[in-house]
Amino acid sequence: MADSVIRVLLVDDHQVVRRGLRTFLEVQGDIEVVGEAADGQEGVDRARELRPDVILMDVKMPGTDGIEALRLLRDAGSGARVLIVTSFTEQRTVVPALRAGASGYVYKDVDPVALADAIRSVHAGHVLLQPEVAGALLSQDQGGGPGSGQGRGGTLTDRENEVLAHIADGRSNREIARALVLSEKTVKTHVSNILMKLDLADRTQAALWAVRNGVGD
Repeated sequence: MADSVIRVLLVDDHQVVRRGLRTFLEVQGDIEVVGEAADGQEGVDRARELRPDVILMDVKMPGTDGIEALRLLRDAGSGARVLIVTSFTEQRTVVPALRAGASGYVYKDVDPVALADAIRSVHAGHVLLQPEVAGALLSQDQGGGPGSGQGRGGTLTDRENEVLAHIADGRSNREIARALVLSEKTVKTHVSNILMKLDLADRTQAALWAVRNGVGD
């Protein structure tokens, strides 16, 4: 069915990379590449025009880079899920990208089949991090700045901690509701309370906070 096709926008300043991604993704029956952009600003403009489901975004690009593009997309209220696909592995770019609203972060040497699965995963509402990325986050300084939620896990109820553990596992509200035998509306309320209590902006930050603080271990 056409409704099941995931519409993807490619944002990378290297044409050969975009061409390679397009060539592979076009053979996936449930993924359609609807457009390309060579920098962050063009990506934001194309996203506004094409309304993709998922954006594959590089971090380092001339002009408007991927981090700034993520902020612009967030400010514009874009509903697209953004999967960072980059060769840049330093954690100083991983954390800002995720805090700016990225739904996942994978490296350009990712297996093509795994990349297709990553697109499907973030489209389904999951937070996706390669093991190396999660490791970088776990090793970062937990200084407790604004939005870090540092030291505030004790304010969560037992049920909120259960919901947070499922968020850390990358589960959607529907999956959490099914697992905990709750309504989706109730789960959504718990998620809102978690974000408010931990002073976090979104469920991506909540997932990172849970990983850093061992929730669900």
